[in-house]
Amino acid sequence: MWDVVVVGAGPAGASAAYAAAVEGRRVLLLEKAALPRYKTCGGGIIGPSRDALPPGFELPLRDRVHAVTFSMNGRFARTRRSRRMLFGLINRPEFDAQLVEHAQKAGAELRTGVAVARVEQHGAAVPDRRTVAVVLADGETVLARAVVGADGSASRIGAHVGVKLDQVDLGLEAEIPVPPTVAEDWAGRVLIDWGPMPGSYGWVFPKGDTLTVGVISARGEGAATKRYLEDFVARLGLAGFEPAISSGHLTRCRSDDSPLSRGRVIVCGDAAGLLEPWTREGISFALRSGRLAGEWAARIAEAHDAVEARRQALNYAFAIKSGLGAEMAVGRRMLTVFARRPALLHAAVTGLRPAWRVFTDITRGATTLAGIVRTNTLARRALEALDRRQAAAEAGEQRQQEPQEPRARDEREEPERP
Repeated sequence: MWDVVVVGAGPAGASAAYAAAVEGRRVLLLEKAALPRYKTCGGGIIGPSRDALPPGFELPLRDRVHAVTFSMNGRFARTRRSRRMLFGLINRPEFDAQLVEHAQKAGAELRTGVAVARVEQHGAAVPDRRTVAVVLADGETVLARAVVGADGSASRIGAHVGVKLDQVDLGLEAEIPVPPTVAEDWAGRVLIDWGPMPGSYGWVFPKGDTLTVGVISARGEGAATKRYLEDFVARLGLAGFEPAISSGHLTRCRSDDSPLSRGRVIVCGDAAGLLEPWTREGISFALRSGRLAGEWAARIAEAHDAVEARRQALNYAFAIKSGLGAEMAVGRRMLTVFARRPALLHAAVTGLRPAWRVFTDITRGATTLAGIVRTNTLARRALEALDRRQAAAEAGEQRQQEPQEPRARDEREEPERP
């Protein structure tokens, strides 16, 4: 009998396992792949990610970013620079494996090559109502007092909980080895390109002798997203270099009313649909939600009845919604503005010092999108004004699409002449 079983050993799962183990619980961490394993991800570590790492964690940085080039589908490029580091770049296999090592040092036990088929909270495999049965693909059953689902965006545990989504995006990425002369040109600088489809963008993240190049847009635009990546790579002069890895990944954002728990099972990270909707930044959301999930799972494991377990699960949901949920709400508003007016945001971040300062403060971890809107009156009023303009534009479009009723002729009007 384990106190806490964590399914998935990515940043969210490893953070949950670490947090629960630090609380003194018996923790089992299950991962279906062998570690280290590749993950489609830009690998940008911003301030909130750094601050959520375990004590003593040394980031395996491949580069330190001091400059950002912004462009709009290859045009109007401008580079902004900072004397202080904006954020760091890592390779996910190294980063994830190191997080797992910290969880193991804290006392968690790791099993890899283990696929989870389902979880059961009632039935023959469950000895009492304080138990969750984790049924593995090979038929083995693992028993726990609490389960944390951190098994990615196609989560089986998320399906058990009933996670609901309201935004799904497709990310395509290539890891492109480049010669030293090309690598030197990109060192310390990233590119963010506002893309041709509404809400889309591309990126170039340098990592030594390899460039991580990717694009993301709403799902359903697969062919257009693929063309965007091909054009993006060609425009950068990188079409002649063979990618070491080409991959794709769906990112999913939860709806506001989506559950985060069911009985003694809670979800975090991608499994819970926790992702910043505008930038689709997920590492910091995984680390922060994973830590909270581990802490509250430790409490759920100690609950002696369903009422107490439910209370602790609701406390976890409140912690997520009041923090990460608030950031997601602002991110949704920013995505709506960006999808309609990318030129406005491009002009602001490249031409206005306050906007650039907001960008640097967020990447360094001095604040968040939600924090800016909450504390900065000018930013809040600007976003509210854009919200009103967006609502007015949508209302106008709706009126244009509605069938027009024929105007009733006033009986006092002169009769129509033949």
